[in-house]
Amino acid sequence: MQSAPTETRHSLAALTLGAIGVVYGDIGTSPLYAFREALAQSAGDGISRGEIIGILSLALWALIVVVTLKYVLFLSRMDNNGEGGVLSLMALAKRATGGRWLIVLLLGAAGAALFYGDAIITPALSVLSAVEGLKTIPGFESMAEPEILGVAIGILIALFAIQSRGTAAVSVLFGPVCAVWFVALAALGLGHIADAPDVLNAFNPINAISFLTSHGTTGLFVLGAVFLTVTGAEALIADMGHFGRGPIQWGWLVLVWPSLTLNYLGQGALALKSLAASQASGVPLANADWFFLMAPDAWRAALVMLATMATIIASQAVITGAYSLTHQAIALGLLPRLTIRQTSEHQIGQIYMPGVNWLLLFGVIVLVLGFRSSSAMAAAYGIAVTGTMVVTTCLAFIIAWRYWHWEPVWAALLILPFLALDLFFFGANILRVMEGGWVPLLVAAAIGLIIMTWLKGRSAVLARSSDQGIALDQFVQALTIRPPVSIDGTAVFLSQDLDIVPSALLHNLKHNKALHKRNIILKVETQPTPYVAPEERLVIEPLNERFMTARLRYGYMDAIDVPSDLARCEGLVSARGGTSFFVGRNVIRQGVKPTIPRWMSFVYGILHRNSADPTVYFSIPPNRVIELGSQIEL
Repeated sequence: MQSAPTETRHSLAALTLGAIGVVYGDIGTSPLYAFREALAQSAGDGISRGEIIGILSLALWALIVVVTLKYVLFLSRMDNNGEGGVLSLMALAKRATGGRWLIVLLLGAAGAALFYGDAIITPALSVLSAVEGLKTIPGFESMAEPEILGVAIGILIALFAIQSRGTAAVSVLFGPVCAVWFVALAALGLGHIADAPDVLNAFNPINAISFLTSHGTTGLFVLGAVFLTVTGAEALIADMGHFGRGPIQWGWLVLVWPSLTLNYLGQGALALKSLAASQASGVPLANADWFFLMAPDAWRAALVMLATMATIIASQAVITGAYSLTHQAIALGLLPRLTIRQTSEHQIGQIYMPGVNWLLLFGVIVLVLGFRSSSAMAAAYGIAVTGTMVVTTCLAFIIAWRYWHWEPVWAALLILPFLALDLFFFGANILRVMEGGWVPLLVAAAIGLIIMTWLKGRSAVLARSSDQGIALDQFVQALTIRPPVSIDGTAVFLSQDLDIVPSALLHNLKHNKALHKRNIILKVETQPTPYVAPEERLVIEPLNERFMTARLRYGYMDAIDVPSDLARCEGLVSARGGTSFFVGRNVIRQGVKPTIPRWMSFVYGILHRNSADPTVYFSIPPNRVIELGSQIEL
């Protein structure tokens, strides 16, 4: 009778350990550069004690308010059937508003676009900052910049190259390695707090407020750099579907948050100790790589190796997140179909997307070679993350109001302070656009343009098809009066509009002068929920003895397998004559009177031509597919 609670505890412990490895990898590597970069913003005229305490206070309270209160205690409860992340929130808000609010779609698209900017910067910044720690090892002080860049690029290429083989085999190590990392963070910090106990004054928020009010514009630049301490917080809700709310909350409250707090306090204490020594010798204190300097010389090499492993794991989590977000975006109709490969027989979430993988690697290498140091790159980091947080908070208000049915006044009273803080951080980071912040904005703009073009193009194609098409009910009635030659078997015609005759059906009848005994007009739909139970996916509406329409409904996290889900309905697919799937292949042409701008139809045509084969996406065997083409002018 006591085994169940024991098993539950073991399961919670295992999930919490897994969450520590995947969810907190990004935010867990922030101590490598966050305090150093924030201090660098105010170090132009020397570093003072008030600046060290003030910046440290800003960092600690950012962890408390943004991560603990907003994400861990509030947003983690705002899940879409267990799934989180910006697109899951968009789907939930879309369901709550009946899909009628354009602002929900715009917010989701903006959040997805900004994520890709983050996905390119995180691996580049985190790995490069860890490799730079080599220069703090005795004997390696003279290591040149080209050597640092070469090591970092080599690690990144190897990381992206192994993605096609899947990460299931090595992912079991993520949790233990990151647990050791967080214990090391805490130990390093504890070892130095005693050197300057007055560093604990940083817990007083008055020090943070005093710093901001006394430093003017410099304070805003510092605030933008302080935000580096909370980058990665979005992963707390994005990975809820993998681990659940409980393990994520326990991991943060029990290990991650205390370890980060102790480490930042330790870095601040080391800076205060160094400041006292500098003042005693009459020289100004220079900013330094405080994180690695906390470790004794004898342990420095081991710390660099551990930091490199932690940054690789953080990068892996972001890469996997990019695959997952792209998969969701495709399912929700925001992006064209891309090739998706399963890398694990046991875990549906283990996927590999070659197109996304190599584009990310290209972007990461360009960033490393362009910025050449983690300090230069840090300016580019905050804008994408703060922008995503603003989007998330706006969606949270819509969900609290329309889905949880809170009074809008009470929802605003709770969420507006979070939104104001997000906008404050976003404004502080906008000041650093010229220093590198333009990079994530450029990436987000490019992705946003692709999303807008795809949505407008698809809408235009559907409208043109409806205008040029034949009503299905009239077509079925006409064939009842003059039936064509009948052949054995079932024909499934994929369609996006069940009221219009699919072009593949018209072409088949025109060229073959025959129809199957059973014809199914099938539309595959994505619901604003992560999963749809297999027995609830198929909805059939008979038109007569030979024709029927069918809807196959999937969640945006479901693996799509059209033949298997059709076969689940007993008697639907006839054994005699087999089943053939007819797919219409549209060729996009520029019309004389365009329905969308010509540049947009040109870009949409490129996206359409290069999208993945729909039969592969729908898991239809190639030997059962017949493709028939048609031209559509936009």
